[in-house]
Amino acid sequence: MVESSNLIGKSPPMVSIMLLVGASIGVCYGTLGNLPPSGEVIALYKQYNIQKLRLYAPNDDALRALQGSTIEVMLGIENERLQDISSNQASADDWVQRNVKSYPNVNFKYIAVGNEVDALGNRAPYVGPAMDNIQNAISRVGLANQIKVSTAVFPIILKESFPPSKGLFRPDYRPFLDPIISFLVRNQSPLLVNMYPYFSYFQNSQNIKLEYALFTSPSVVVNDDRLGYQNLFDAILDAHYSALEKAGGGSLKIVVSETGWPSAGGDEQVTTTENARIYNSNLIKHVKGGTPKKPESPIDTYVFAMFDENQKPGEETERHWGLFFPNKQPKYTIDFN
Repeated sequence: MVESSNLIGKSPPMVSIMLLVGASIGVCYGTLGNLPPSGEVIALYKQYNIQKLRLYAPNDDALRALQGSTIEVMLGIENERLQDISSNQASADDWVQRNVKSYPNVNFKYIAVGNEVDALGNRAPYVGPAMDNIQNAISRVGLANQIKVSTAVFPIILKESFPPSKGLFRPDYRPFLDPIISFLVRNQSPLLVNMYPYFSYFQNSQNIKLEYALFTSPSVVVNDDRLGYQNLFDAILDAHYSALEKAGGGSLKIVVSETGWPSAGGDEQVTTTENARIYNSNLIKHVKGGTPKKPESPIDTYVFAMFDENQKPGEETERHWGLFFPNKQPKYTIDFN
């Protein structure tokens, strides 16, 4: 993402947050705030049994603290580094040596080469070549079977998304996307998608009901041929799968590399602590299964974010996505009954 309420309630019992992170759930660790030291943050992941973590850039303190743990790590390469890494294999080799190979006891799962790079912007041409060079680099150090290389995109890449079977990538984005899709197919890597039903609802609340965005609709809302959609999350995800099929990426898996709901900073009826709790608790239960289009596949998903980040630029909502306050107290209870 272009990276509190008074109704905080009591600290949730340990079991709530431990269940929060079932088979398919991770949590993004953004750092744009007055936050605890990285070692304490990693201790918090361990304390609450959070088994997957997304880091947006190399962080030596965090990586040191992760050594020897089973936590799966998605490690990002900053957009500012893409030009250098794309044009120079030695730079890619050095990056992997420094940030991956130097931590042999960290459980790296993905390298995200850039985050939400503008498909029409100056950095777009660097993403595909940078992915190639990082893939070469991890192959050279014998980690290609352990680590998958990808990049994280945002749903703005879709021209059509309704109904989900009509999902289609924007034609003007295809020069950016096609080499990425070819790379992912070739290397059997997933596409990373930052996916926010909150923003879809916010931008189109005349036509989208809040309950459809929060997983609380009591029945099917969208019928798409033989498939029925009861929540917006599945609809957005399956629209991406449909678009991939039309672009030669039908074999690919999608990892939801960010999703969540802000607890403050916007419409006071919508961006509430309670809605954030409802969205994230329902998400956690939901992703253990699949979507209507791919019902057999649990959805690898990362909640945004571990903490509120008070130094994030942009709208006020940007600073209120955390599961935890910066003092490490949980923001709300998540009910799994």
